[in-house]
Amino acid sequence: MTSRRRFLAGAGGVALAALPVRAFADNPPDHHSPPDPGPGAGSGGGHSAMGGANGATFRGGAGVDHAANGFDPRTLLREFDYGTVSTENGRTVRDWTIRAEDRDIEVAPGVVFPAWTFNGSIPGPTLRATAGDLMRVRFVNDSEHPHTMHFHGIHPADMDGVPMVGRGIISPGEEFTYVFDAEPFGLHLYHCHVGPLAEHIARGMYGTFIVDPPGGRPPADEMIMVQHGYNTTFDGEGNQLYAVNGIPFVYMNDPIQVRRGELVRIYLVNILEYDPINSFHLHGNFFDYYPTGTRLEPSEFTDTVIQAQGQRGICEIRFPYPGKFMFHAHKSEFADLGWMGFFDVVDGAES
Repeated sequence: MTSRRRFLAGAGGVALAALPVRAFADNPPDHHSPPDPGPGAGSGGGHSAMGGANGATFRGGAGVDHAANGFDPRTLLREFDYGTVSTENGRTVRDWTIRAEDRDIEVAPGVVFPAWTFNGSIPGPTLRATAGDLMRVRFVNDSEHPHTMHFHGIHPADMDGVPMVGRGIISPGEEFTYVFDAEPFGLHLYHCHVGPLAEHIARGMYGTFIVDPPGGRPPADEMIMVQHGYNTTFDGEGNQLYAVNGIPFVYMNDPIQVRRGELVRIYLVNILEYDPINSFHLHGNFFDYYPTGTRLEPSEFTDTVIQAQGQRGICEIRFPYPGKFMFHAHKSEFADLGWMGFFDVVDGAES
Protein backbone atom coordinates (compact mmCIF):
# COMPACT_ATOMS: atom_id res chain seq x y z
CA MET A 1 0.00 0.00 0.00
CA THR A 2 1.45 3.35 -1.05
CA SER A 3 1.64 5.83 1.81
CA ARG A 4 0.09 9.25 1.43
CA ARG A 5 3.57 10.80 1.73
CA ARG A 6 4.68 8.98 -1.43
CA PHE A 7 1.35 9.04 -3.27
CA LEU A 8 2.12 11.90 -5.63
CA ALA A 9 5.54 10.49 -6.51
CA GLY A 10 4.30 7.12 -7.71
CA ALA A 11 1.32 5.18 -8.95
CA GLY A 12 -1.02 6.29 -6.18
CA GLY A 13 -2.19 3.13 -4.44
CA VAL A 14 -4.85 0.56 -5.09
CA ALA A 15 -7.84 2.79 -5.79
CA LEU A 16 -6.03 5.07 -8.26
CA ALA A 17 -3.39 2.79 -9.75
CA ALA A 18 -4.58 3.41 -13.33
CA LEU A 19 -4.97 7.18 -13.06
CA PRO A 20 -2.43 9.83 -14.09
CA VAL A 21 -1.53 10.93 -10.59
CA ARG A 22 1.64 12.63 -11.81
CA ALA A 23 -0.69 15.41 -12.95
CA PHE A 24 -0.39 16.95 -9.47
CA ALA A 25 2.73 18.75 -8.29
CA ASP A 26 6.09 18.29 -10.00
CA ASN A 27 7.83 18.16 -6.64
CA PRO A 28 5.51 16.22 -4.31
CA PRO A 29 6.43 15.97 -0.63
CA ASP A 30 8.46 12.83 -0.02
CA HIS A 31 9.90 12.35 3.45
CA HIS A 32 12.29 9.68 2.17
CA SER A 33 14.32 11.83 -0.22
CA PRO A 34 14.97 15.58 -0.62
CA PRO A 35 12.81 17.36 -3.21
CA ASP A 36 14.26 18.47 -6.51
CA PRO A 37 14.58 22.26 -6.13
CA GLY A 38 13.98 22.73 -9.85
CA PRO A 39 16.05 24.39 -12.56
CA GLY A 40 17.66 27.63 -11.49
CA ALA A 41 16.59 27.29 -7.86
CA GLY A 42 20.03 28.34 -6.65
CA SER A 43 19.82 31.60 -8.57
CA GLY A 44 16.27 32.50 -7.68
CA GLY A 45 14.64 30.62 -10.57
CA GLY A 46 12.34 27.60 -10.52
CA HIS A 47 9.48 25.93 -12.29
CA SER A 48 6.99 28.33 -13.83
CA ALA A 49 3.45 27.46 -12.71
CA MET A 50 4.71 23.94 -12.03
CA GLY A 51 5.46 23.71 -8.33
CA GLY A 52 9.04 23.19 -7.20
CA ALA A 53 10.82 26.23 -5.82
CA ASN A 54 7.87 28.48 -6.57
CA GLY A 55 5.46 26.37 -4.52
CA ALA A 56 3.19 23.42 -5.14
CA THR A 57 0.28 23.43 -7.54
CA PHE A 58 -1.13 21.23 -10.30
CA ARG A 59 1.35 20.57 -13.10
CA GLY A 60 1.46 23.26 -15.76
CA GLY A 61 -1.36 25.20 -14.11
CA ALA A 62 -3.89 22.47 -14.98
CA GLY A 63 -7.27 22.45 -13.29
CA VAL A 64 -10.44 20.41 -12.99
CA ASP A 65 -13.73 20.70 -14.86
CA HIS A 66 -15.98 22.55 -12.39
CA ALA A 67 -18.97 22.38 -14.74
CA ALA A 68 -18.71 18.60 -15.01
CA ASN A 69 -18.41 18.38 -11.22
CA GLY A 70 -21.62 20.35 -10.87
CA PHE A 71 -20.21 22.95 -8.47
CA ASP A 72 -17.53 25.62 -8.46
CA PRO A 73 -15.54 26.46 -5.29
CA ARG A 74 -15.15 30.03 -6.54
CA THR A 75 -18.94 30.37 -6.34
CA LEU A 76 -19.38 28.35 -3.15
CA LEU A 77 -16.98 30.77 -1.45
CA ARG A 78 -19.61 33.51 -1.20
CA GLU A 79 -22.81 31.47 -1.60
CA PHE A 80 -25.24 31.45 1.34
CA ASP A 81 -28.59 29.64 1.21
CA TYR A 82 -31.26 31.45 3.23
CA GLY A 83 -33.93 28.88 2.34
CA THR A 84 -37.53 29.53 1.41
CA VAL A 85 -38.74 32.15 3.88
CA SER A 86 -42.27 32.35 5.30
CA THR A 87 -43.98 33.60 8.45
CA GLU A 88 -46.02 31.45 10.81
CA ASN A 89 -47.67 32.96 13.87
CA GLY A 90 -45.42 35.98 13.54
CA ARG A 91 -42.27 33.90 13.43
CA THR A 92 -39.77 33.59 10.56
CA VAL A 93 -39.60 30.06 9.16
CA ARG A 94 -36.94 28.86 6.75
CA ASP A 95 -37.33 25.70 4.64
CA TRP A 96 -34.70 23.78 2.71
CA THR A 97 -34.58 20.51 0.79
CA ILE A 98 -31.25 18.71 0.99
CA ARG A 99 -30.58 15.55 -0.99
CA ALA A 100 -27.93 12.93 -0.36
CA GLU A 101 -26.36 12.13 -3.73
CA ASP A 102 -23.57 9.81 -4.83
CA ARG A 103 -21.37 11.79 -7.19
CA ASP A 104 -18.08 11.18 -9.01
CA ILE A 105 -16.00 14.33 -8.55
CA GLU A 106 -12.78 15.22 -10.32
CA VAL A 107 -10.72 16.36 -7.34
CA ALA A 108 -7.52 16.84 -9.34
CA PRO A 109 -6.72 16.68 -13.06
CA GLY A 110 -7.59 13.14 -14.16
CA VAL A 111 -8.37 11.91 -10.63
CA VAL A 112 -12.02 11.09 -9.93
CA PHE A 113 -13.25 10.56 -6.36
CA PRO A 114 -16.47 8.58 -5.70
CA ALA A 115 -18.04 11.05 -3.27
CA TRP A 116 -21.15 11.02 -1.09
CA THR A 117 -22.57 14.52 -1.01
CA PHE A 118 -25.28 16.86 0.19
CA ASN A 119 -26.86 18.43 -2.92
CA GLY A 120 -24.06 17.21 -5.14
CA SER A 121 -21.21 19.38 -3.85
CA ILE A 122 -18.34 19.18 -1.37
CA PRO A 123 -18.97 20.85 0.97
CA GLY A 124 -22.77 20.89 0.98
CA PRO A 125 -24.69 24.19 0.82
CA THR A 126 -24.14 26.81 3.51
CA LEU A 127 -27.50 27.26 5.25
CA ARG A 128 -28.12 30.60 6.93
CA ALA A 129 -30.70 31.85 9.42
CA THR A 130 -31.09 34.42 12.20
CA ALA A 131 -31.22 33.52 15.87
CA GLY A 132 -34.80 32.61 16.81
CA ASP A 133 -35.88 31.49 13.32
CA LEU A 134 -37.50 28.10 12.90
CA MET A 135 -35.39 25.87 10.61
CA ARG A 136 -37.03 23.04 8.64
CA VAL A 137 -34.65 20.87 6.65
CA ARG A 138 -36.25 18.21 4.48
CA PHE A 139 -33.63 15.53 3.94
CA VAL A 140 -34.13 13.18 0.99
CA ASN A 141 -31.81 10.21 0.68
CA ASP A 142 -31.16 9.71 -3.04
CA SER A 143 -27.91 7.88 -2.26
CA GLU A 144 -27.38 4.14 -2.37
CA HIS A 145 -26.21 4.30 1.24
CA PRO A 146 -27.95 5.07 4.57
CA HIS A 147 -27.37 8.59 5.86
CA THR A 148 -28.53 11.19 8.38
CA MET A 149 -28.06 14.91 8.95
CA HIS A 150 -26.60 15.80 12.32
CA PHE A 151 -26.61 19.53 13.10
CA HIS A 152 -24.29 21.07 15.65
CA GLY A 153 -26.31 23.43 17.84
CA ILE A 154 -29.11 23.22 20.39
CA HIS A 155 -32.12 21.06 19.50
CA PRO A 156 -34.34 18.21 20.80
CA ALA A 157 -32.92 14.68 20.90
CA ASP A 158 -35.23 13.40 18.18
CA MET A 159 -33.77 16.01 15.79
CA ASP A 160 -30.16 15.04 16.46
CA GLY A 161 -29.73 12.86 13.37
CA VAL A 162 -28.02 9.89 15.01
CA PRO A 163 -28.86 6.19 14.68
CA MET A 164 -31.41 4.72 17.11
CA VAL A 165 -32.60 8.12 18.38
CA GLY A 166 -35.79 9.67 17.01
CA ARG A 167 -36.14 8.93 13.31
CA GLY A 168 -32.58 7.57 13.28
CA ILE A 169 -31.06 6.38 10.01
CA ILE A 170 -32.66 7.52 6.75
CA SER A 171 -32.43 4.58 4.34
CA PRO A 172 -32.03 4.95 0.56
CA GLY A 173 -35.26 6.25 -0.97
CA GLU A 174 -36.58 7.61 2.34
CA GLU A 175 -36.82 11.13 3.70
CA PHE A 176 -37.23 13.01 6.96
CA THR A 177 -37.67 16.65 7.97
CA TYR A 178 -35.49 18.01 10.76
CA VAL A 179 -37.18 20.87 12.62
CA PHE A 180 -35.41 22.97 15.23
CA ASP A 181 -34.80 26.52 16.44
CA ALA A 182 -31.84 28.47 15.08
CA GLU A 183 -29.71 28.64 18.22
CA PRO A 184 -27.24 29.59 19.45
CA PHE A 185 -26.04 32.30 17.11
CA GLY A 186 -22.67 31.49 15.63
CA LEU A 187 -20.95 29.30 13.08
CA HIS A 188 -21.98 25.64 13.01
CA LEU A 189 -21.75 22.59 10.80
CA TYR A 190 -23.77 19.57 9.79
CA HIS A 191 -22.64 16.13 8.70
CA CYS A 192 -23.82 12.56 8.33
CA HIS A 193 -23.67 10.53 11.56
CA VAL A 194 -23.99 6.98 10.21
CA GLY A 195 -21.22 4.49 10.91
CA PRO A 196 -18.51 4.07 9.99
CA LEU A 197 -18.58 7.77 10.76
CA ALA A 198 -15.07 8.42 9.46
CA GLU A 199 -15.94 7.07 6.03
CA HIS A 200 -19.17 9.05 5.70
CA ILE A 201 -17.34 12.26 6.58
CA ALA A 202 -14.26 11.46 4.48
CA ARG A 203 -16.50 10.78 1.48
CA GLY A 204 -17.89 14.33 1.63
CA MET A 205 -21.02 14.31 3.83
CA TYR A 206 -20.66 17.71 5.50
CA GLY A 207 -21.62 21.35 5.23
CA THR A 208 -22.02 24.56 7.23
CA PHE A 209 -24.86 26.52 8.71
CA ILE A 210 -24.66 30.04 10.08
CA VAL A 211 -26.95 31.56 12.68
CA ASP A 212 -26.65 35.33 12.64
CA PRO A 213 -26.99 37.19 15.95
CA PRO A 214 -30.03 39.42 16.50
CA GLY A 215 -29.22 42.63 14.65
CA GLY A 216 -26.59 40.89 12.55
CA ARG A 217 -22.87 41.63 12.32
CA PRO A 218 -21.19 44.70 10.78
CA PRO A 219 -21.30 44.74 6.95
CA ALA A 220 -18.39 42.81 5.41
CA ASP A 221 -17.23 40.87 2.38
CA GLU A 222 -18.24 37.45 3.72
CA MET A 223 -16.98 34.06 2.63
CA ILE A 224 -17.06 30.45 3.80
CA MET A 225 -13.98 28.24 3.94
CA VAL A 226 -14.46 24.56 4.80
CA GLN A 227 -11.18 22.71 5.38
CA HIS A 228 -11.12 19.03 4.45
CA GLY A 229 -9.18 16.30 2.64
CA TYR A 230 -9.43 13.31 0.31
CA ASN A 231 -8.26 9.82 1.26
CA THR A 232 -8.06 8.68 -2.35
CA THR A 233 -6.51 5.30 -1.51
CA PHE A 234 -9.38 4.50 0.90
CA ASP A 235 -6.96 2.98 3.41
CA GLY A 236 -8.06 5.23 6.30
CA GLU A 237 -4.41 6.12 6.91
CA GLY A 238 -4.44 9.76 5.96
CA ASN A 239 -5.19 11.98 2.99
CA GLN A 240 -3.48 12.34 -0.34
CA LEU A 241 -5.10 15.71 -1.03
CA TYR A 242 -6.18 18.67 1.11
CA ALA A 243 -8.53 21.46 0.12
CA VAL A 244 -10.81 24.30 1.06
CA ASN A 245 -14.28 24.20 -0.49
CA GLY A 246 -13.85 21.05 -2.53
CA ILE A 247 -10.89 21.37 -4.89
CA PRO A 248 -7.17 21.59 -4.01
CA PHE A 249 -5.26 24.70 -5.13
CA VAL A 250 -8.39 26.36 -6.55
CA TYR A 251 -7.62 29.73 -4.96
CA MET A 252 -4.01 29.51 -6.11
CA ASN A 253 -5.14 29.37 -9.74
CA ASP A 254 -7.91 31.92 -9.12
CA PRO A 255 -6.99 34.20 -6.19
CA ILE A 256 -9.82 35.61 -4.08
CA GLN A 257 -10.24 39.29 -4.87
CA VAL A 258 -10.93 41.62 -1.93
CA ARG A 259 -10.82 45.39 -1.54
CA ARG A 260 -8.14 47.19 0.40
CA GLY A 261 -9.51 48.57 3.68
CA GLU A 262 -12.81 46.68 3.46
CA LEU A 263 -13.80 44.35 6.30
CA VAL A 264 -13.43 40.71 5.22
CA ARG A 265 -15.19 38.03 7.25
CA ILE A 266 -14.19 34.38 6.85
CA TYR A 267 -16.39 31.63 8.28
CA LEU A 268 -13.69 29.01 8.84
CA VAL A 269 -14.69 25.37 9.50
CA ASN A 270 -12.54 22.26 9.92
CA ILE A 271 -14.07 18.89 9.03
CA LEU A 272 -10.82 17.15 8.08
CA GLU A 273 -10.85 13.38 8.67
CA TYR A 274 -7.81 11.13 9.41
CA ASP A 275 -5.66 13.99 10.75
CA PRO A 276 -5.91 15.32 14.32
CA ILE A 277 -5.75 19.05 13.55
CA ASN A 278 -5.86 21.61 10.78
CA SER A 279 -4.85 25.26 10.70
CA PHE A 280 -5.20 28.56 8.88
CA HIS A 281 -2.35 31.02 8.40
CA LEU A 282 -2.57 34.40 6.68
CA HIS A 283 0.49 36.12 5.21
CA GLY A 284 1.25 39.79 5.68
CA ASN A 285 -1.59 40.55 8.08
CA PHE A 286 -3.37 39.68 11.33
CA PHE A 287 -7.05 39.04 12.01
CA ASP A 288 -9.53 39.06 14.88
CA TYR A 289 -10.67 35.53 15.74
CA TYR A 290 -14.07 34.61 17.19
CA PRO A 291 -14.16 30.91 18.21
CA THR A 292 -17.46 29.32 17.09
CA GLY A 293 -18.79 32.84 16.53
CA THR A 294 -20.93 32.62 19.67
CA ARG A 295 -19.51 35.79 21.20
CA LEU A 296 -19.30 39.25 19.66
CA GLU A 297 -15.84 39.96 21.08
CA PRO A 298 -12.73 38.37 19.54
CA SER A 299 -10.58 36.03 21.59
CA GLU A 300 -7.31 37.00 19.96
CA PHE A 301 -5.57 39.04 17.28
CA THR A 302 -3.36 36.66 15.33
CA ASP A 303 -2.20 35.38 11.96
CA THR A 304 -2.57 31.63 12.68
CA VAL A 305 -5.28 29.50 14.29
CA ILE A 306 -5.48 25.76 14.91
CA GLN A 307 -8.72 23.79 14.73
CA ALA A 308 -9.53 20.18 15.57
CA GLN A 309 -12.23 18.38 13.61
CA GLY A 310 -15.58 20.07 14.17
CA GLN A 311 -14.06 23.29 15.48
CA ARG A 312 -14.81 26.49 13.66
CA GLY A 313 -14.45 30.22 14.07
CA ILE A 314 -14.84 33.59 12.39
CA CYS A 315 -11.84 35.56 11.12
CA GLU A 316 -12.24 39.31 10.52
CA ILE A 317 -9.57 41.12 8.50
CA ARG A 318 -8.83 44.43 6.86
CA PHE A 319 -5.99 44.49 4.34
CA PRO A 320 -4.03 47.78 4.52
CA TYR A 321 -1.85 47.02 1.50
CA PRO A 322 -2.69 46.00 -2.08
CA GLY A 323 -1.14 42.93 -3.65
CA LYS A 324 -1.29 39.16 -3.39
CA PHE A 325 -1.21 37.60 0.07
CA MET A 326 -1.00 33.85 0.54
CA PHE A 327 -3.09 31.85 2.99
CA HIS A 328 -2.69 28.16 3.78
CA ALA A 329 -2.58 25.48 6.42
CA HIS A 330 0.47 26.00 8.62
CA LYS A 331 1.21 22.32 8.24
CA SER A 332 3.49 22.36 5.21
CA GLU A 333 2.43 18.92 4.02
CA PHE A 334 -1.23 20.01 3.85
CA ALA A 335 -0.26 23.15 1.93
CA ASP A 336 1.89 21.21 -0.56
CA LEU A 337 -0.99 18.80 -1.16
CA GLY A 338 -3.58 21.44 -1.97
CA TRP A 339 -4.55 23.56 1.05
CA MET A 340 -3.25 26.94 -0.07
CA GLY A 341 -4.41 30.01 -1.94
CA PHE A 342 -4.06 33.76 -2.44
CA PHE A 343 -6.01 36.87 -1.62
CA ASP A 344 -5.67 39.50 -4.35
CA VAL A 345 -6.10 42.84 -2.59
CA VAL A 346 -7.12 45.63 -4.95
CA ASP A 347 -7.51 49.33 -4.36
CA GLY A 348 -11.00 50.47 -3.45
CA ALA A 349 -12.91 52.79 -1.13
CA GLU A 350 -11.88 52.16 2.45
CA SER A 351 -14.64 51.47 4.97
